[in-house]
Formats: sequence, C-alpha cells, structure tokens
Amino acid sequence: MYNQKVARFAWILMMLAIMCWEPLVSFAQSPLAKTPPMGWNSWNHFGCKITDAIVRAQADAMIATGMRAAGYEYVNIDDCWEGKRDSQGFIHPNSKFPDMKSLADYVHSKGLKLGIYSSPGPRTCAGFEGSYGHEQQDAETYAQWGIDYLKYDWCSARYVYQPDQYPSAFEKMHQTLRSTGRPIVFSIHGRGRVWAWAQSVGANLWRTTGDIKDDYNRMIAIGFGQSGLAQFAGPGHWNDPDMLEIGNGGMTAGEYRTHMSLWCLLAAPLITGNDLTQMSSETLAILTNPEVIAVDQDPLGKEGHRVWEEGPLEIWMKPLVDGGKAVGLFNREQSTIRMTVHFSQIGIGTRATVRNLWAHRDLGTFMGSFSADVEHHGVVLVKIKSAQ
Repeated sequence: MYNQKVARFAWILMMLAIMCWEPLVSFAQSPLAKTPPMGWNSWNHFGCKITDAIVRAQADAMIATGMRAAGYEYVNIDDCWEGKRDSQGFIHPNSKFPDMKSLADYVHSKGLKLGIYSSPGPRTCAGFEGSYGHEQQDAETYAQWGIDYLKYDWCSARYVYQPDQYPSAFEKMHQTLRSTGRPIVFSIHGRGRVWAWAQSVGANLWRTTGDIKDDYNRMIAIGFGQSGLAQFAGPGHWNDPDMLEIGNGGMTAGEYRTHMSLWCLLAAPLITGNDLTQMSSETLAILTNPEVIAVDQDPLGKEGHRVWEEGPLEIWMKPLVDGGKAVGLFNREQSTIRMTVHFSQIGIGTRATVRNLWAHRDLGTFMGSFSADVEHHGVVLVKIKSAQ
C-alpha cells in the first residue's frame, strides 16, 4: 500500500511537471517577431509633444482606418514619456502620462500592443531618465504595466561603456526582460557593426543606420545602403533601417511608394511615423496595400538584395515562400526610364508570369525578361513566378 501511494504521488508530480513544461516549450518554439514587426511610433511626427491622449487617439485610428486589419499592431511611445525615479529607484512616467498601466490596458482592449522607449545609458536622447543601473527595476516595471515592445536607444551609453562593452549593455537588458516572464519585443539602436552581434544578445530587431528624415535623398541613402546585410536577417531577428515617413508630407506619393516598396523588399519592420488620425486616402492606400505588405511579411523571412545596378537605376529581389520573387525596379533619375529585369538575374526559368503589386494586376506571361517604364524617383514592384 505504501509503495502504491508513493507511486501515485510520483505520477501526480510528473503530470504537474508536464503541464508546467508544455507552455514553456510552446513559448520557446514560438519566438517573437517571426515576421518583421508592424506598428506605429510617436517620434517622427510628435517628438517630445507626445501625450497619453495622443497615444489613445492613434490606437483608435489604427482600428478605424483598417491599419490593424492590414497587420499593424504595435503602438509605440518613443522618448519623452519618462518622469523621475522614486526613493527605491523605480521609474515613473511624467505628467503627460498619468497612468501607464491604464494606457496599456486601453491599447490592449483594442487588440493592439503597447511599446515604450529607454536607453542603456543614464539619459535618453532627449535627456530623460535612462535605464543605466536600473535595468532589472525597469524591466519589472514594464512587465507590470503590460508593455509589449521596448526600443532601447544608445544615446548617453557611450559615456559609461567602452566599445567592447556595447553588446553586454544590451545583453543585460535582454536577460532582465526575460526574467520577467513577459514576452517583450526587443528593438535596439547600438553603434558599429550592430548587425554582427545583435541577435546573440537577444535583439529581435536592430537599427542599421542613423535616423531617417522625411526626405527622398535621405530615405534612399538608407534604403539602398542596406546592401550586404541580408545574411543577418531572418524570422525573429531583423535589420531595421528606421521608421517609415510615409504621410508626413516631405515626399511625393511616388517617392513614398518607393519608400514602402524598398522597406518591404528589405523585410524591414514597418513602423509608421505619421499622424494616423490625419491620413489622406492616398497615404492609407500606400500603407495598407495587402500585396505589398505580403512581400514584407512573407513567412520565408528572407531579406531582399540588389541584383543589378547601373548609375541611378537599381533592381532588387526578395525570394518568397511560394517560389516566386518580389522584384523592385527603382529609378533615381529625373525622367522616366525603361528598365528590364532578366529572369536569369533572379533565378527564374525562361517562362514566367508577372503581377504588378501596386496596381493589383496580372501583366501576363513573359519569356526571358520583363520590361517596364519607371517614373523618376519611382518604382515598379512586381511578383515574378516561374511558369515552366
């Protein structure tokens, strides 16, 4: 009888262990950011003028405009939310954010997720409280508030860390985020060859460049400057060429389509930085084109790369999970130019079908190559698939 009781007790313990272990296994097999994160960030349009009310309005607009239905889910507060630390060292928001937990609850009630911002240094870029020396406290606070995404920006960290310590500064926050038990996407902005070590310190995405501006020349310098980085990206870990400027007014509609096309070919995070409550129908159409977004979110998780360049003309290709290739023909010149992509350049057989992703139109079956007139500062984005 005694042995039977012991055996039954052991069986119960084993079942409890399995019940506890299965969720952990499931979580381990379901990494964050399987596809590039999509959402909104406050900095590009609002800067330090961001408030609780503005964040709530952006969350409302993300639902009302169909942005959430298109795949955008993160509502991210950038710099300038921070207040002071209390006597125990825990951070509190400033008066513009009276109750961060309440804000997170509101965003979650919309089926969205909330992001926040800090720095591994003692100060953020705007001079507010950073996380240096308070990493564990801040991670615990974010988890208690219900934060889903952390943007961790280098800024003043250069004053307290040596170059060979850069990775460890981010690893420290990664480990503290993990210790909370809450899944939080970890976005970092470091220095140097960040892409070479960012994944190893737990980052889900990492900035590969300085800040973007709502300017065509700055945008293409960043976008086309990503060449050579594709090997570092994949499901759960992405190169980040900075946020989208679409809708902020500094570029033409054609230039914004170039912006969106290039970011999608790069498998870049699609974090828009405009005022979602004031979007034109044209801006909304660019940001929510399902066929273009599908290129970015393709589950194969391959970043695109340049396959041809001649002066101001470039052709980029991104492999897709169904065997097709997303191809962008880009023209940086000041006049319309006819461009041709040869199927041999993109690993497609002699005969292939072509679909225009911005026009939502099948263009037919072509032999050996496809040509199109590309407007100045414009793009023709197509999907090419073998028809052998």
